[in-house]
Amino acid sequence: MPLRKRPAAMAAATLLTLSALAVVPSIAAAAPDPGGPVKVNQVAYVPGTPKQATVVSTSTSPLAWTLRNAAGATVASGQTTVRGADALSGDSVHVADFSAYDTVGSGYVLSVGGNSSHPFDISADAVRRLRTDSLAFFYHQRSGTPIESRYVGSRYSRPAGHVNVAPNQGDNAVPCRSSCGYTLDVRGGWYDAGDHGKYVVNGGLATWQLQNIHERSLHVAGADRAGLADGTLAIPEQANGVPDVLDEARWELEFMLKMQVPDGRPYAGMAHHKIHDQNWTALPTRPEQDSQPRLLAPVSTAATLNLAATAAQASRLWKPYDATFAARALAAAEKAYAAAKANPNRLAPATDNTGGGAYEDNSVGDEFYWAAAELYATTGAAGYRADVTGSSFYRGTSFANRGYDWSWTAGLGDTTLALVPNGLPAADLAATRSAIVAFADRLLTQTARQGYPAPGSGDGTYYWGSNGAVANNGNVLALAFDFTGQQKYRGGAYAAYDYLLGRNPLNQSYVAGYGEKPVRNVHHRFWANQNDSSLPTAPPGSLAGGPNSQLQDPVAVAQLSGCKPQKCYVDDIEAYSVNEVAINWNSALAWLANWAAERAGTGGTPEPTPTPTVSPTPTPTVSPSPTVSPTTTPPPAGGCAVTYTSNDWSNGFSGNLTVANTSAATWSSWRLTFRFTAGQQISQGWSGKFSQSGAEVTVTNESWNAVVAPGGSVSLGFNASHTGANPAPAGFAVNGTACAVR
Repeated sequence: MPLRKRPAAMAAATLLTLSALAVVPSIAAAAPDPGGPVKVNQVAYVPGTPKQATVVSTSTSPLAWTLRNAAGATVASGQTTVRGADALSGDSVHVADFSAYDTVGSGYVLSVGGNSSHPFDISADAVRRLRTDSLAFFYHQRSGTPIESRYVGSRYSRPAGHVNVAPNQGDNAVPCRSSCGYTLDVRGGWYDAGDHGKYVVNGGLATWQLQNIHERSLHVAGADRAGLADGTLAIPEQANGVPDVLDEARWELEFMLKMQVPDGRPYAGMAHHKIHDQNWTALPTRPEQDSQPRLLAPVSTAATLNLAATAAQASRLWKPYDATFAARALAAAEKAYAAAKANPNRLAPATDNTGGGAYEDNSVGDEFYWAAAELYATTGAAGYRADVTGSSFYRGTSFANRGYDWSWTAGLGDTTLALVPNGLPAADLAATRSAIVAFADRLLTQTARQGYPAPGSGDGTYYWGSNGAVANNGNVLALAFDFTGQQKYRGGAYAAYDYLLGRNPLNQSYVAGYGEKPVRNVHHRFWANQNDSSLPTAPPGSLAGGPNSQLQDPVAVAQLSGCKPQKCYVDDIEAYSVNEVAINWNSALAWLANWAAERAGTGGTPEPTPTPTVSPTPTPTVSPSPTVSPTTTPPPAGGCAVTYTSNDWSNGFSGNLTVANTSAATWSSWRLTFRFTAGQQISQGWSGKFSQSGAEVTVTNESWNAVVAPGGSVSLGFNASHTGANPAPAGFAVNGTACAVR
């Protein structure tokens, strides 16, 4: 199905009718100016990555190019490669490749045939700024709280919206559109897009991606855990000891938890699909000035499973920081999953599009798989495992269709299973990773045929929210690099980043505040400067939806009729089908920007990356929640056995350990010790608490894998550095008793 945020039959046309400022042009306007023929990432190319520009030219022979620095001196030169006709843009193009030049600096200009590009930098500074700016979008979109100038500046500050202060009718006691006998306090959360609606299915994907930014850093070697740590974002929760990216995600998750039907009511445990105004509000309308009644849409199976999945994911991530919240999230997740299984066909209708998008989804098997995967990764329970392994989506099959978006979520479950240590068979998890990598290969094949590489839908059509699809597919390419260390995937992910920042047919940076020609006039009720000069433009880091060849609004029809897919875009506030913003598009950008900032080189040569970089998968004999009562600890002599393997690269390695209880007594806890013999140093461990003093390593159990029954085992692992030889550790012992080495 199309990769778009809302269905084509969306009632946003009603929005235009209601708004006194939304005037449909009476005659066709000129198409957007594509700018000069030399198209570059007009912000900054990241050191150590491929650096390419697209040049529009009908010449059938290569053209000379020169790269000049800010002083006007030529620092590199070469010849373009002729590509010819490009179907997605309608341009005839060449490619100029200046990857060999990697000197950090600003104000570079690429010239070809007397035409020059926008100036750009070679630096990682911009992508590091974008990592935080793209996440600042979510604070701007918060409902139910004032947006304070100390965090966003006076231009973007505003009072709290929808908190029952006139003229708001408030989100504190919202009734069901169809009488349900109760109201819900659903204050908080993020406004989904340019309107004032809040949607569980879109919130689910966005919340998962923000939480996954943090979770990936726990399980991928070389990941930057500090990049979005406490104090890195300008939000009220900074300095609370919790990674800021988790704090921001929790703002939405708390809202999603409030959307759950209370006990004792019909459909208890399920989640309402959405909450928004009774009718579409006019442009512009500040959130605190919205006078529309607010209504809850009926429950849906898709929304319920989104809640189950993201709450289960949050539970394991919040456990080190707020055990009470972690327990509450898990209880809500399990209740939601059970309710969804009892009501598997409560589907949101496509006709429910007055006052807010419908977000209909007629197939929820992918959501069931995703939720089961998250619950299994958190609990290790046999029932969730059976639902995962018994699903038709098991082992990455959804990637044969496409990557992931708000209505196609099985790939989110696959990503979790591929990253987070669990007890599934190693061969099955290898197949899951292989499916992700195979999809990444298809994306590279797709972009290799494009004059302006953008890993999109692949069928020649650009749908509503195409930039979100490009960013999501860029994330899959990034994961493929994490899994394999192959530079082609790293280059493909950065190419998606380059496209979004200006290397596209319109010379348009689709990210507000970035580049010489950044998007300004996104479709938004508050960032509506085009309609009211007292209001701001889009804040830095906001991603526009992007080209949409289906032309689903009157402005797009008037200005873009006959456009080629990648040129079906105009920066106009009324062109909602190409220029809206949405939380799930910005979460995709935030994930990609975080990865790109982390994987940025420093200049000179591309940074080496080990293979593999993903945390090893535990063997299927792990028992996270055994029920056997403990009897004796420590085990008697000869009561343990260790299997050790490693994956090595140039100066690092991943170690895999399986520790088996070969005694007749249950361990109620365990303490593993061993020593290195060649100066190895552990940098990260999982499934146990690691400490190292000199050559001696001590690992103690986590709460969930403390008990090991006779014949059972626990799997754990670590990443470490080495120089020269890397012999296996020696002297394994559990609770002071030496172990046999298998």
